[in-house]
Amino acid sequence: VQLQASGGGLVQPGGSLRLSCVASGNIFRINAMGWYRQAPGKQRELVAAITSGGSPNYADSVKGRFTISRDNAKKTMYLQMDSLKPEDTAVYLCHYQGLGTDWRPFDLWGQGTLVTVSS
Repeated sequence: VQLQASGGGLVQPGGSLRLSCVASGNIFRINAMGWYRQAPGKQRELVAAITSGGSPNYADSVKGRFTISRDNAKKTMYLQMDSLKPEDTAVYLCHYQGLGTDWRPFDLWGQGTLVTVSS
């Protein structure tokens, strides 16, 4: 099972971006999904997570600006980021936990996509 994140780029403060993360491979079920970010010199932090039932959870710093969603049929997770701020600049990584078709659990990270917010 592999994860592929995309959608990062350079955006001006106040702008928007939409990140995507798609899974490929022999997946039976995806449980929790989440977006993390890591800025230079800082620890990785949870940005948003979503349960298998679709319940979201957000870091205080992004509440009201970011929206996480998932499409189980497409094995894809999204992060809509609005009203972006320079402090949102980071590499954004996606994370999935679930069960493979071989009944073995998986805990995977995507390769990350860079988001730069700057004028």
